[in-house]
Amino acid sequence: MSEELDSGNNREKSASDGIESKINKRIRAKYSKYVIIFWSLFVLSIAFIIGLFAMISSGKLGYIPTFEELENPKVNLASEIYSSDGIVLGKYYIENRSDVEFCDIDTNLINALIATEDIRFYDHSGIDFKALLRAIKGVVTGQFSGGASTITQQFAKLLYHERDKSQKFKTIIQKLNEWVIASKLEKRYSKDEIITMYLNKFDFVNNAVGIKSAAKIYFNTTPDSLNVEESAVLVGMLKNPSLYNPVRRPDTVKYRRNVVMSQMVKYGYLDKAVYDSLKMQPVDMSKFGRQSHITGHATYFREYLRGVLKKWCNNHYKPDGSTYNLYEDGLKIYTTINSKMQNYAEKAVIEHLSQDLQPNFFRHWKGYKNAPFYFENNASQEVNKLMNQAMRRSERYRRLKKVDVSMDSIKIIFNTPTQMKVFSWKGEIDTVMTPMDSIHYYKFYLQAGLMSMEPNTGYVRAYVGGINYKHFQYDHVTQAKRQVGSTFKPFLYTLAMQNGLSPCTEFPNIQPIIYLDNGDTWEPRNSTDKDKGLEISLKYALATSNNWISGWLIKRFSPQSVVKIAQKMGVTGFLDPVPAIVLGTPDISLYEMVGAMNTFANKGVYIEPIFITRIEDKNGNLIETFIPKQQEAMSEETAYLMLVLLQGVVQYGTGIRLRLTYFYNNPIAGKTGTTNNQSDGWFMGITPKLTTGIWVGCEDRAAHFRTITLGQGANMALPVWALYMEKVYADSTLNIFRDIDFEKPLKPLSVEVDCDKYNSGDNINATDLDDDEF
Repeated sequence: MSEELDSGNNREKSASDGIESKINKRIRAKYSKYVIIFWSLFVLSIAFIIGLFAMISSGKLGYIPTFEELENPKVNLASEIYSSDGIVLGKYYIENRSDVEFCDIDTNLINALIATEDIRFYDHSGIDFKALLRAIKGVVTGQFSGGASTITQQFAKLLYHERDKSQKFKTIIQKLNEWVIASKLEKRYSKDEIITMYLNKFDFVNNAVGIKSAAKIYFNTTPDSLNVEESAVLVGMLKNPSLYNPVRRPDTVKYRRNVVMSQMVKYGYLDKAVYDSLKMQPVDMSKFGRQSHITGHATYFREYLRGVLKKWCNNHYKPDGSTYNLYEDGLKIYTTINSKMQNYAEKAVIEHLSQDLQPNFFRHWKGYKNAPFYFENNASQEVNKLMNQAMRRSERYRRLKKVDVSMDSIKIIFNTPTQMKVFSWKGEIDTVMTPMDSIHYYKFYLQAGLMSMEPNTGYVRAYVGGINYKHFQYDHVTQAKRQVGSTFKPFLYTLAMQNGLSPCTEFPNIQPIIYLDNGDTWEPRNSTDKDKGLEISLKYALATSNNWISGWLIKRFSPQSVVKIAQKMGVTGFLDPVPAIVLGTPDISLYEMVGAMNTFANKGVYIEPIFITRIEDKNGNLIETFIPKQQEAMSEETAYLMLVLLQGVVQYGTGIRLRLTYFYNNPIAGKTGTTNNQSDGWFMGITPKLTTGIWVGCEDRAAHFRTITLGQGANMALPVWALYMEKVYADSTLNIFRDIDFEKPLKPLSVEVDCDKYNSGDNINATDLDDDEF
């Protein structure tokens, strides 16, 4: 019985074990299936991720930069214009961006950036997985506590992507692309380089691209001088520059600035007490200033240089064979302009015209019909003609004609009142007037030009092309050509000195008669009969701008000879070889006249006025240096004799106002010039260290002072020279001093320049010469 029971139990146990075995087998089979599925999914996921990143790296799912592109990221860099004393005068750009180095960025800015955007920046390799997990948790739980983008990823997005938020799949792919690019950037660049490139690339709006422009535009400073609150404002803009625009939303920006500073406190970059003090302060935008080609210093010079540089770029090639681009390639243009002297020149022009000359001009014409124009005959008809011409030259007219607006409609538009801002010396006036009235309004304004250069180097140190570039864009230094009046006489007197005459040689002060080739005669007129019939020296004649003596000289030295010497001294425009040329009938630019008069100070050698010393590429590599052209125009003795002659103008001639009104007693060679009807006033002032020329007049030659007292060059232009040089002499850093005299030639002079000694000797005067020599 027991054996049967044991046998039964064994059978039951075997059956049970079989069932359990089957169950275990099924469990193991099922478990193995899940394991296989899990590992399969895991392997597939890894393979998918590897494949995905492989496709991303190869550029199949979006643009990925090549190694060469990572080496040289494509950015548009502004070309910068530097003064001779290292000041940035302006820029040419598509994007107002100029790069800085990491060492040029203040630690306040770096700390604010790290604390706010990427506290583990120096610990990760482009992707912050801890921040990524935090961001994922925030999405899952709905408790968002910050993004996961690192500074490197943000830089990658700036360089190569513009995210399309309307398509989530594309957004995810682009995010992954940024990871790949960020990893590549981390391998290629150091952490400091990435921060620098990021800040150089970012657009801070208001035409401030890059940290250098942003610091200048928002706070009128440089990146290495930003304080804590300024740094916090700029870092706060990185989140959304349009939203956190300090010009438009100061309250919003204040909140964001304080968030940035609180992050700095959190991570130990800022003391809590300092934060508590700073957070109460408003956002200070008092130094904000938009940058534009029509504002700032040296605007006329910068615009003139633009044309020169565009031609230069078209004829110079980069290593890759393409021509340079002025607006994208970040050229560094080093000019001869001295920022201080430029500032003094602009202030001198503004001071004289705004405070003295222009108010006098308004009073002078008040109540006169057809003001400010003067016509002897058919005045109303001539004024209408002139105004119609001015309308046709206006930008408004050109725009209307370009879209085929009829002439009748154009006239209606020009006579319809409209809202506009017009120039005044007290600031822009927001007003309503017709375009024709605005044209007439501007005809009342006197314009000016000034150019100042060093005699020995040819370096142009100051260049003022007009009174306000925004409203008057015609350049009166290089672009305008006006009658030069008596400032032309030194060319004639140069011939006299060159041919053995002395500053003390005397001529009879009687009206000469000059016979022309066509049988007519020409008799120059003087503005006064003073000293009529007396013997006067050439020095006195030039000093008093005597036209009769000029007539005697042109009778002896032909007009063709005068043209030739003027050309040797740098005058390139057409000069009509007629006797009247000695009275200043030619139209010549201020640029040419200053260069020509500078020949006397440079010992007879004409040196072409130069504006640029060198051009470098964005990396500081030298592309080209510039050396002025030179040619000998006259002997050193002739040049010195001319300086002796021209000093008489200031000592007792038409430029004596420099001594009597402005108390200049130092060596100054000068020449005033006044044209017919006082349309143009000139003054050329030469000192041993500086040659400066000024022109003043209205846009139209028919608009001018009616009297010689107000309209002469000694009243219109000379005071600008006096005010300019007063500021130059007062600045000891310029090393231009009053007590320096003109250098006398080492070789003894062949003629006497002391007229007292000259007249006591046996010297030949003009009256001793035969009549046929005149």
